[in-house]
Amino acid sequence: MAYRFPSDVYRTRIDRAAALTADAGLDALIVSTGPDLRYLTGSRANTFERLTALVIPAAASPRLVVARLELASVRDSAIDDLGIEVAAWVDGEDPYGLALADLASGAKVAVCDTMPALHVVPIADHTKATPALATDVLRELRMIKDDSEIAALREAGAAIDRVHARMGEFLAPGRTEREVADDIRAAIVEEGHTGAEFIIVGSGPHGADPHHEFSDRTIERDDVVVIDIGGPVEPGYNSDSTRTYCFTTPPAKVADAYAALQAAQQAAVSAVKPGLTAEQVDAVARDLLREHDLADRFIHRTGHGIGLSVHEEPYIVAGNSIELRPGMAFSIEPGVYFDGDWGARIEDIVVVTDDGCESVNNQPHDLVVL
Repeated sequence: MAYRFPSDVYRTRIDRAAALTADAGLDALIVSTGPDLRYLTGSRANTFERLTALVIPAAASPRLVVARLELASVRDSAIDDLGIEVAAWVDGEDPYGLALADLASGAKVAVCDTMPALHVVPIADHTKATPALATDVLRELRMIKDDSEIAALREAGAAIDRVHARMGEFLAPGRTEREVADDIRAAIVEEGHTGAEFIIVGSGPHGADPHHEFSDRTIERDDVVVIDIGGPVEPGYNSDSTRTYCFTTPPAKVADAYAALQAAQQAAVSAVKPGLTAEQVDAVARDLLREHDLADRFIHRTGHGIGLSVHEEPYIVAGNSIELRPGMAFSIEPGVYFDGDWGARIEDIVVVTDDGCESVNNQPHDLVVL
């Protein structure tokens, strides 16, 4: 059986989901397989074209609808401990009628953001109404991490820190980005992850592409190398941390820009506290880089939420006026990018506390000379 939280954690989450569904004026919330269902039940089922969904009515008991041949995959969760009705169906039966049996025509339902259209359309046909997105309900649930989730994020952060601490074993001139990535992938598992969710090895000009992964480019001695790595640690909470490396003392233009980046990242981390808005944190990093004429080199948001998904709410970006609250977890990762030449990024995951924030990553922020 896969590791999961105690069943009372999931019961509390489902009860909150029902209350938030009612508060939103909805008749039911329908959650298909993916991170939202995993959050609510611990289920890791993945059922593709066959509907598996948790139906949470605002004023009735929840029901899990699942294809009979997928029943074992949802039993490996907290479902049996939660007292939830499990309604199994077989090919040829109507799973949508089964899921919506207690809802009247025209019922207001919301579906999770990741539900495929092949399920959304039949749900709309049955309810005679277009489903809403459950963004607001699920965001409110998943955005504030409880103590068990924060503990999982701490463990994930420590695990990825251990991989960065070993970078001297993998990263060297004469090796290709792909060779380095292969070694990092193995180390991510060795240090406690279930796998690597992503690996970026951006050497030299590739470091100027924030979403470069890795290639067969041979790393050179005068390269600056961006290493952005992460993956899940049981029970599925992700790490994500970036450090920037080099092999010789960098020239002044690199050292100066990196010093400004380091100051911007630290200033943004130091600014995080309850009541501040996400866009205000973004502005702290961006404004400091602007003072060093580097604002146009910072081409992405300052951060993203993290948990069961690598990217989730809240997003630390201009235009997001959401106020930070204790339990929110997100990255602080400004970067500077010089097309065709080099790039750098520093990233830590932080958790908002009652009076500031806690970083779950603790590797040095200096430009690491290997």
